Amino acid sequence: RHCTVRSVSLRPSQLFGSTMSLAVFARAAAHTGRCSRRAATRAMSSNVPVIHTVADYDGEKTKMNYFGALNDAMRLALASDDNSVLFGEDVAFGGVFRCSNGLREQFGNDRVFNTPLCEQGIAGFAIGYATMGYRCIAEIQFADYIFPAFDQIVNEAAKYRYRSGNLFDCGGVVFRTPCGAVGHGGLYHSQSPEAYFCHTPGLKVVMPRNPSQAKGLLLSSFRDNNPVVFFEPKRLYRASTEEVPVADFEIPLGTAEVVREGSDVTIVAWGAQVGVVEQAANVAAESGISVEVIDLRTLLPWDVDTVAKSVVKTGKMIVSHEAPITGGLGGEITSTIQQECFLSLESPIRRVCGFDTPFPLAFEKHYLPDVTKLTEAIKETVHF
Repeated sequence: RHCTVRSVSLRPSQLFGSTMSLAVFARAAAHTGRCSRRAATRAMSSNVPVIHTVADYDGEKTKMNYFGALNDAMRLALASDDNSVLFGEDVAFGGVFRCSNGLREQFGNDRVFNTPLCEQGIAGFAIGYATMGYRCIAEIQFADYIFPAFDQIVNEAAKYRYRSGNLFDCGGVVFRTPCGAVGHGGLYHSQSPEAYFCHTPGLKVVMPRNPSQAKGLLLSSFRDNNPVVFFEPKRLYRASTEEVPVADFEIPLGTAEVVREGSDVTIVAWGAQVGVVEQAANVAAESGISVEVIDLRTLLPWDVDTVAKSVVKTGKMIVSHEAPITGGLGGEITSTIQQECFLSLESPIRRVCGFDTPFPLAFEKHYLPDVTKLTEAIKETVHF
């Protein structure tokens, strides 16, 4: 629970309360971490159940919404490792979306604490703390503001293991951040920047679709020995509610899930867009079209085998995401499946995505890849 920074022993929370520059502390912590070996705290319990499909779980469940499931996951994570910490802007007060509500009271000010509004410093400190062998969850209050931390994440966290020849790493860090449309966010509170990070070897990128996925994937991310960028579609925080396993459990990273089986066309999506796709699949079913829906869950590395197996069966594919279509992850998925399943494809792969514009406020409904756009794409693909 202490970081030794330039021969000064301080608790992590004290670093952010000091009058010294946050950037100086972040750089010093990272420097100290480079000289340290991986600590024994990385060895996590092996008796936590791994669940691939939550629907098949027969243990105790309770009703939770999305942010409640995240809160429960962070509570279990902090309880499982006494050296782990949680920090970010307003995190000690429960966070702007209440995801960390009650955690400071349970684990204390030294383990759950606020930071200044300095995303670069938050990321730098998290990387420094993780390189010393500890685990931490760093919250970036909105994904739209993760870009000041971009250099720290893609040039430090992602490359730390490679540059040291696997002698050191910062695998104990999870960057949590709310993303996506919310109905009134406009330019700077609505973006989905996952594709920027999916271009970076050394990172894992995750975006859950519902409370059970959020809990299991966050616990897996916390215990993974690679830095993870964990995107949370903010419109799901209160809107998405379901029965969630009470116990500690993990959903393995890098595995997609077939959430609806079908035979005519495969649709791949992630995060909040999975729910939109399921609605479109229901509409298509009224016309006799059977849609298979796949939730990618982990975007980097993404599960090529599950998607390819589905496309070989259906012969057709659509990829859908909120982010702008150009440079989006859908292009990578399309290219890979075109190469892997070329002889099985019966129609061109389509993408139903956001427009290549800044995220609009007044025209948000027109911008989003909604049920109407997806239904039209399904019919055109099936009847090609």
